Amino acid sequence: MQFGIFTIGDVTTDPTIGTTPTEAQRIASMTEIALKAEEVGLDVFATGEHHNPPFIPSSPTTHLGYIAAKTKNLLLSTSTTLITTNDPVKIAEDYAFLQHISGGRVDLMMGRGNTGPVYPWFGKDIRQGIPLAVENYHLLRRLWREPVVNWSGKFRTPLQGYTSTPAPLDGVAPFVWHGSIRSVQIAEQAAYYGDGFFHNNIFWNKEHTAKMVQLYRNRYEKYGHGRADQAIVGLGGQVFMADTEAEAKKFFRPYFDNAPVYGHGPSLEEFTSQTPLTVGTVEQVIERTMQFADWVGDYQRQLFLIDHAGLPQDVVLKQVELLGTQVVPELRRRMEARRPDHVPSDPPTHSWLKAHPDSPHFLVNPGKED
Repeated sequence: MQFGIFTIGDVTTDPTIGTTPTEAQRIASMTEIALKAEEVGLDVFATGEHHNPPFIPSSPTTHLGYIAAKTKNLLLSTSTTLITTNDPVKIAEDYAFLQHISGGRVDLMMGRGNTGPVYPWFGKDIRQGIPLAVENYHLLRRLWREPVVNWSGKFRTPLQGYTSTPAPLDGVAPFVWHGSIRSVQIAEQAAYYGDGFFHNNIFWNKEHTAKMVQLYRNRYEKYGHGRADQAIVGLGGQVFMADTEAEAKKFFRPYFDNAPVYGHGPSLEEFTSQTPLTVGTVEQVIERTMQFADWVGDYQRQLFLIDHAGLPQDVVLKQVELLGTQVVPELRRRMEARRPDHVPSDPPTHSWLKAHPDSPHFLVNPGKED
């Protein structure tokens, strides 16, 4: 099973001392977090894509390419790549290029994002969000799987005799996750193509998360990609750890209360009771995360958010260390002990896909409903 961290890249004032990092400092801190993740044995580093303050990760491939040059084993991913407002032609080029730079250590999560104004900034209509996601992704699959593409659609100019360059490394397109919190159409899209489905459940109760994942699993089976419990699922989560629960809550509370994502809303206690946010000891994080598999079934990727809301960098790096040295080893052991033999333990990697050219991953239209 893959474990890692994801960042939303917010530039937020530390509410306890009043200091605000510069954009350059925040970018450097995100890089340092990624390098620490590899050092302590985590599998994945993922960055979001945002185009509005207080968030800065506007160019994920630039950042991930830089991190690729400084790492050897870390899988580089996104959380999310905006399939609606980015041109699929540019996505095809950028992430294939990143594949070559990283030696195949890349996959990506497609999503619509959570900032409405981004649509008109890039000349798109937010009311067309779902149709954009569907059409753009289908074109992207063709660009990665066909040497010459002739195409016409609703949302961009036609392509005639177009060849995307560079082609995917070894002829293997990056593995794709479809990220959604509430849109059943995106779960359906993931199932149709046999791609992964990532539910970033940091805001939602377990019932909602379970419902969305089960919908994806059921449709994955209907499209003939395997049994429902073999579908490729990833989850988000958020943790903050200390020696005692009281100590963790005392330290984290002012950051929670002022966070740009959920600050000035429910109390810390209300939020931790209603969502997967865990603020406590290492063992509490392990026990809570193990519950995720009870909600959604055995799954393949778990990413944690740990670096937002103005938390000091030394504190964040300590959280990464605790994850890598104490939390994740025990989670790996327990997750694999409960996993049936027929359920994949990992998402498809570049090397796995290269060895399985008969996988639905290589087809433009792999969905075939019974």
